[in-house]
Amino acid sequence: MSEVLQTPLHELHLSLGAKMVVFAGYEMPVQYADGVIAEHKHCRAAAALFDVSHMGQLRIVGAEAAAALEALVPVDLVDLAPGRQRYAFFTNANGGILDDLMVTRPTPADAALGFGDLYLVVNASRKDADTAHLRTHLGHRGHVVPMPERALLALQGPKAAAALGALNPAVNALVFMSGTVCELAGQRCFVTRSGYTGEDGFEISVAADGAVKLAKALLALPGVAPAGLGARDTLRLEAGLCLYGHDIDENTTPVAAGLTWAIQKVRRSGGARAGGYPGAAAIERYLAGGTPGSRVGLVGLERVPVREGSTLVDARGHKIGRVTSGTVSPTLDRPIAMGYVPHDHAKPQHEVYAEVRGRRVPMRVTTMPFVPHRYHRG
Repeated sequence: MSEVLQTPLHELHLSLGAKMVVFAGYEMPVQYADGVIAEHKHCRAAAALFDVSHMGQLRIVGAEAAAALEALVPVDLVDLAPGRQRYAFFTNANGGILDDLMVTRPTPADAALGFGDLYLVVNASRKDADTAHLRTHLGHRGHVVPMPERALLALQGPKAAAALGALNPAVNALVFMSGTVCELAGQRCFVTRSGYTGEDGFEISVAADGAVKLAKALLALPGVAPAGLGARDTLRLEAGLCLYGHDIDENTTPVAAGLTWAIQKVRRSGGARAGGYPGAAAIERYLAGGTPGSRVGLVGLERVPVREGSTLVDARGHKIGRVTSGTVSPTLDRPIAMGYVPHDHAKPQHEVYAEVRGRRVPMRVTTMPFVPHRYHRG
């Protein structure tokens, strides 16, 4: 068995009373003493601090880094402005998603401080595979450098900006999907205004040996409290955001997953830099003609939790799909889920049924997000 890893904040989590679980090979806090629901609601009302140091941080160095990486994703990176961030996904030859990731182009000054010509955050379960994928395909056009010496914190919620701004007012100049280097609690950090909760917030890359000092400084600020993976999952589900390996995987295309908003016109058929990435022909075919099914939001019509893996059936009991994520929404106080169904069942207000412990639970297709995003766009 592989050794279970720990993040630089492990001892701090224990001191805060965290319940620890193994996730993606790391011992991580799933919740603290107040519980998942309290942590979730605190993030929606104030500011929650998450340890996401299990995620993979990479930098790509090279004058051709953007063009080289663009050959692996259906996303416009060549035109990504310095200091800006973009959501992307690696695709395979069939158009399936190998991983989704965040890509930031640091300014030249920030790149010179060690954050590369491109800075990437990839999923924990995929970081080794992603690193190998990049090294295999970028070749001499980009030098891939993993950054295991850095921790990653996420400060999320409507009071996150006020809290972080107390440590350095410069962060207030950031808008959604932008990033910069700044000093926080004496640590040189790379800060992006982004996150995985649907709230305004920040992700903060900090040297591992300074992570505890920064986390304690943040937790000492008014309105900031720790939150674990449990709340992170319920928050991202309310926000309608995909979890890799659950809602998307190598057999899921961006079109079926409803992620076509991330494929800019310049990368689509007829665009100046259309295609050229793995699976381009398949994805362009699906963009033009649609897919057999698609990801939808589902709201339970009864107070019965519907979990991942539940079978979805129509009114006659015929199997039509499955649930990929499900919870009882702490904000809406009702069951919500995401899943895949054929297009004739995917229209809003259409009723389907989830099989739960031998009975059929009615659910209604709805648009997402379930809870409105509150990103700071300036």
